[in-house]
This record gives sequence, structure tokens and C-alpha cells, in this order.
Amino acid sequence: MASALRERSSSAVLPSFTSADALEHIPIPSFLSAPAGSAQWLYTTIAIVLGLLALEQSIYRYKKRHLPGDKWTIPVIGKFADSMKPTMEGYIKQWNSGALSALSVFNIFIVMASSNEFSRKILNSPNHAEPCLVYSAKQILRPDNWVFLTGKVHVEYRRVLNSLFTRKALGIYVGIQDQIARKHIKQWLAAAAQDPSAKPIMMTCRDLNMETSLRVFCGSHIDDDAAREIGEKYWAITVALELVNFPLALPGTKVYKAIQCRKVALKHLENAAAKSKRAMAAGKEPECMLDHWVRSMEDPSYKGRKDFSDLEMAMVVFSFLFASQDAMSSGLIYGIQHLADHPEIFAKVREEQDRVRAGDYERPITLEMLDDMPYLRAFVRESLRVKPPVTMVPYKTTKAFPISDDYTVPAGSMVIPSFYNSLHDPEVFPDPDSLVPERWLDPNGSANQNPKNYLVFGSGPHKCIGIEYAMMNIALVLADAVALMDWEHVRTEKSDKVQIIATLFPQDGCLMKFRPRALHA
Repeated sequence: MASALRERSSSAVLPSFTSADALEHIPIPSFLSAPAGSAQWLYTTIAIVLGLLALEQSIYRYKKRHLPGDKWTIPVIGKFADSMKPTMEGYIKQWNSGALSALSVFNIFIVMASSNEFSRKILNSPNHAEPCLVYSAKQILRPDNWVFLTGKVHVEYRRVLNSLFTRKALGIYVGIQDQIARKHIKQWLAAAAQDPSAKPIMMTCRDLNMETSLRVFCGSHIDDDAAREIGEKYWAITVALELVNFPLALPGTKVYKAIQCRKVALKHLENAAAKSKRAMAAGKEPECMLDHWVRSMEDPSYKGRKDFSDLEMAMVVFSFLFASQDAMSSGLIYGIQHLADHPEIFAKVREEQDRVRAGDYERPITLEMLDDMPYLRAFVRESLRVKPPVTMVPYKTTKAFPISDDYTVPAGSMVIPSFYNSLHDPEVFPDPDSLVPERWLDPNGSANQNPKNYLVFGSGPHKCIGIEYAMMNIALVLADAVALMDWEHVRTEKSDKVQIIATLFPQDGCLMKFRPRALHA
């Protein structure tokens, strides 16, 4: 046996790894067998990419410093994937991580402020930060839109636009709002008579608000076909103004589609501005916002600019459409839902309507009648607090912003004040998640004594210019609805969950059953 093993051992030939012929048969990866020049180019490219990725992480960590947030960011896209389907739970988690916290999306460094102190500081620091709404906003609304102005130019422009929301102006608008609200309520009841099953009211309320806004802003200067086209296309603008979207306006993207819709809308709004100027020059009475604007500039006491072009006026109306269409629709939908879910509050609102209207439910609402509805106004204010249409407004730092004693936001960063925590502060609003209109009826209560916490409409030089108009419109529609019909909310597991599309909406679209009010003799 040993002899056999020795024979096999002595006859075995060990392979020679120094043989050139043997080396030819060893498989070599293709990129290593490439010509020397190609391999060097490949190695250089890999080294550059790795270097850039390392630099990205280093810059992120340098900017973030000690703030709460991920220690490392996902290369290039950062939190983009999470931001594609934002949730209130995710935002609340971010806000609760610290008064200031950091993240990155597509290499845009973002600081989120959750406390009232830091949120108000951002909103009231025009020398350090300017509103950018969302990253794509300037592409969609146009960079020369007045909402992006800053400094003295913005102050002077805003002073002119303030005249569009005086009590005199609101007196012109209220009749239009009441007429359109009644028209749509009648349509809702007619549709319910044909099919009494529950229907989502999200788009129903948006349609009402779009017609109201276009008629209040443009009156008869915009025809039905143009109004219909704007209404049909405007949804593309809404979805493109989400907090995070693909940033490039490439064909097929949301931003690209929104830009095309904006072009169509501005064409119609420019025509409306031109018609308004001609109507006022002919001595006609103002019937809408454009008319009031043109007529106010003719007043001898007027001291502001008078050379507004049709395009400038169109862009102002377009910006008002964005605010009224999305924020007011959210506020109205949640108002209807909150009333249905709280029958004791519904009963109090209806009792107030019966008192003010004294049985005459066909009488058009006036400003004086709205003044005599304190409980309804308190309800609207509370409903907007519990479910604010807008929970944050992005700003961009124009220079290094020393926001706190131990942290400075780098120039060119996005800094986002949050309103939600201020509106749900238990020290100011006890039992903050509960709907309690009565908290606004006590002038000495903590809600009224802490106006700095009521950030539904923002704060500072860019605070919403149409606060009274928005509150009036929501209150008026709810007043007519409560007076003229009953409704039932068909709740689902998604009724209390939030869908974030620029503004907040119920995830299930808010399913309602409408029926005419049963009036008792």
C-alpha cells in the first residue's frame, strides 16, 4: 500500500504557476483586461464618484452639526423616498425630535423648526430668509410673482393689495359667495336625490371654491368656458406644489404639467384684467376684485402704484387662486366633517342660524349677519386650529441665519417653520386635539390671550393677506349648509388619517350623505 502511494506521489506533476501558458487560461475580469488607458479612466471615475459621495456626507454632517436627524444621508436623494408619500405621523415624529432638526433631500439641506419661538423667528426675519413655498414654486408661479418679493418692494406691493380685502371690498364679495354657495348646495341635494349613497366631497368642495374664487376675483370678465378650463387644469398645479417633487420640469413630470396649466390660466386671467380696465373706464360699477382694484387706483386719495400691467394683475389673481383653492377647500371639508362628527356643535351652529335668519332662509347673507354669528366664527377658528390646512411654509436662507445661540443655519439652506405644534400647544390650548369652539368665546381665555400661537395664516411680513376673506368664505358656506340641509358622515378607517397634497385632506375624501333640511312648522 505504501509502495503504491509512493509510486502515485512520484508520478504526480505539480502545476507550474510560473508558466506563461498556464496564465493564459486563468479567467480575468473584463474591466481588468481592458487597455491600460480605459482601466485608468475607470479607476479615476470610481475614485471621483466615491470622493463626491464622501464629500456629500461630510458637508451634510458639517451643516447638521449637533441637530437631531440622521447621522448620514442617503447618497444624492436623501429623504426623497420618504417625502414622496408624506404622513402626519412622519412629520410629527420629525417635529418632536427637537425644536430644530435636520435632513437632506436631493442635496438640499433642510432645517425644520417645530417650536413657536423658532417658527416665528423664521417668519419674522426677512433679512435672513425669504419664502420659497416649495422648491418648484418659482417655476410654477413664475419667479417674478409678487409672493416672492422681499424688502421695501414687497411692503409697497402688499400695501396696494391690502385694499382688496377692506370691509368695503368684502361687502362686494359676500353677495357673490352666497349666491354660488346656494347654487352648489342645490346641486349637491339634487345629486343626493338621484343617488343617496355616500360620496366623497373633496372635489365637490374644490369645485365650489374654484367657481367662488374666479367669480369673486374676475366676475363676468372671465367666461364659463375659461372658468371651466382653469378649474379642470388646476388640480395639476396643486399636486405639483407638494413639499417635495422631482425638481426638474421635464416633460411628463408634475412640475412640467403644472407649468403648462399655469400658462393657460394666466392667458385667461390677463384677458379678464384687460376687460376689467375697459369696464371701469366705461364707468361701470365694480362687481369683482379686479374691478375694485382698478377703481381704487382712480381714487384721488390713492397713493400707490397705478401702472399694473394685465400680466401683473393676472399673476396676483393666480396667487390668490392658489391660496383660496387649496387652503380654503381643506378648511371647508374639515369644517363639514367636524360638524357631522360633533352633533352638539352642529346644533349650536344651527340654533344661531335660526336666530339670525329669523326663519327667512332665502335671504342672502350680509357682512352684518356674519358679524352676528359669533359661535359659527369661533367654530371656524377652532376647526382650522385642529386641522390647519397648511402645517408649514418653506423658506430659504439668503445668508447665514443665527437662529439660536448654538446654531446658525447655513446660507442657501431651506428652513421650514412648522405651525402644528404651536396650534396644539397644551399650555395654550388645553386638551389640544379636541374641538372646543367655546375656547374662542372667552376674551380672557388662554387661546385669545396667546395670538402668537395661532399660526394658521402664518406671521410676519408674508402673513396671509386674505385672512378675513378666507374665514368669511368658509363661515358663509357652512352657514348656508347648516341652514338648508342635513348631512351624515360615513366614517371609514381612513377618516381621521391625513392626505397631504400641498394642504391637508381626509384620506378617504370625506364621505358624506346630504339631504334637505327637515323644517318643522
